[in-house]
Amino acid sequence: MQETDGGFDVDKTIVAQIPFFTCSNHFYNKEISRDIQRYSYCAENNVAPYPGTYGDQPAKWVRKFTAIKGAFAKKESIMISKSKKDMKAKNGK
Repeated sequence: MQETDGGFDVDKTIVAQIPFFTCSNHFYNKEISRDIQRYSYCAENNVAPYPGTYGDQPAKWVRKFTAIKGAFAKKESIMISKSKKDMKAKNGK
């Protein structure tokens, strides 16, 4: 079991146990791939995915956007933590 800052990391635990229950390919399909591409394009170019303001965006897309953003933030955090741990090990601290 993983702990982060004194707390239990549910996401990490679920991802670690997926191979025991199903193939991870079941969670990735063309629709998800398009959503990630749309998110990346919008984030990099600072444009709305659909015409209009925030209130004009489909609620389903706003939920997907929030989930994708959270997943990318968590992945970045894990990579930073791993890098810090590797640097400490390399420097002997």
